[in-house]
Amino acid sequence: MLAYRHAFHAGNHADVLKHTTLTLLLRYMNQKDKPYRLVDTHAGAGGYSLEGRYAQKKGEFEQGIARLWSRDDLPEAVADYVDLVRRFNPQGPLEQYPGSPAFAQMLLRAQDQLRLYELHPTDHRILESYLGSVKGAEVKNADGFEGLKSQLPPSTRRAVVLMDPSYEGHGDYGRVIASLREALGRFAEGVYMVWYPQVQKLEAAQLPRRLEALAPKGWLHARLTVQEPDSQGFGLAGSGVFIINPPFTLHDQLLAVLPYLVDVLGQYDGANYLLEQRAA
Repeated sequence: MLAYRHAFHAGNHADVLKHTTLTLLLRYMNQKDKPYRLVDTHAGAGGYSLEGRYAQKKGEFEQGIARLWSRDDLPEAVADYVDLVRRFNPQGPLEQYPGSPAFAQMLLRAQDQLRLYELHPTDHRILESYLGSVKGAEVKNADGFEGLKSQLPPSTRRAVVLMDPSYEGHGDYGRVIASLREALGRFAEGVYMVWYPQVQKLEAAQLPRRLEALAPKGWLHARLTVQEPDSQGFGLAGSGVFIINPPFTLHDQLLAVLPYLVDVLGQYDGANYLLEQRAA
């Protein structure tokens, strides 16, 4: 939706889960010299000020990245993620938060390709000024669900697709399924990562099971619940990531991370995680 701005939510607990997982995926892809294409269907602005009025309105980052910033007991994967956020804050203090395109820009190599889609005109302009001139990157003011069709199969024959729409309306849940079904038909070997919110909506509860049906070659599902679910349907209790064709290393890496994140980011006694997978 064009009204959605991720700046309100930058650096929150959902971003911690999403970007820790994305970092693990890209580190794995980098183990082979062969290039790959990363497609981000809902890229946002690329980076966000945590001192600006959007981030300060609810201060969601205080319950996310800020809880990790000064700790000295971070698991390896979380430490790697926090180090990348530190690189985005060269002056030292936590003032900026990198969006998914910034994590990609820090991790992708010269031979890799970055394809970024963002519909919001303001966020697109910011993203274009940030990454539009970077070699190997293309920033498009277009619908990422539709744009994904033109990106697959990639010339590199290797690809990671990140899909994390706002889900503010009911339509995004269905579009995720339809877009992924078509994408897998075009390029079944790709790695597809879907982020989703844990909210009191039937569509959100059903999404992981619907994604399972699309993934005959294997999948991984991780969910982090940090707040008590709101019976009125408001608020983000947690979030999940669903990966189709996940790296074989990812399950054990997340198993070392999720209990720690429950302890550090949990905001009530019932905070918990879920980690499940099905191999090919």
